[in-house]
Amino acid sequence: MGNTAAFRHHPKLKDYVSWFEIPAYDITRATTFYNAIYNMEMEHGQNGEFLMAYFPSDASTGTGTGVAGALIQGPGCYPNDSGVLIYLNAGNDMDSILGRIELAGGRIIMPKTLISDASGYFALFIDSEGNRLALHEGPARVGRAVNAENATRPSDGKTTPKKKAVVKKAAKKR
Repeated sequence: MGNTAAFRHHPKLKDYVSWFEIPAYDITRATTFYNAIYNMEMEHGQNGEFLMAYFPSDASTGTGTGVAGALIQGPGCYPNDSGVLIYLNAGNDMDSILGRIELAGGRIIMPKTLISDASGYFALFIDSEGNRLALHEGPARVGRAVNAENATRPSDGKTTPKKKAVVKKAAKKR
């Protein structure tokens, strides 16, 4: 067992992930996939033997904070469906993003599922390269509660009565 005392004096970090790379066999195909599901345009670059396509982010320009990342093709970059799982931000638009995954060449392996009322929702998919990734949508707010009808609970596959009441309340406000 290691010495835990070495961890006591380290300051808490805001984000524990600062950069991510999603491996690709075909950078053009992978870029087309992510551009399609997010309705965006990724910039391409090359770093030695590695081809990269960058997710748009203020963090990647050095002017903002948060997490940045890229698609990467090159030696040692092998897509897989059983390694580390990256949760990509779906904002409050998970249903739209999920609707574009199969059209763009991916496959949904777990539909939008409620984690908890406080944590929001997640879904799992396989991208065009064979990588398993997740989408995360934060907790429902009054304006977003209507989407809760389409979500399932991992334990029983049903939407709770509390969630249905929030949906009805949101619908009446319209």
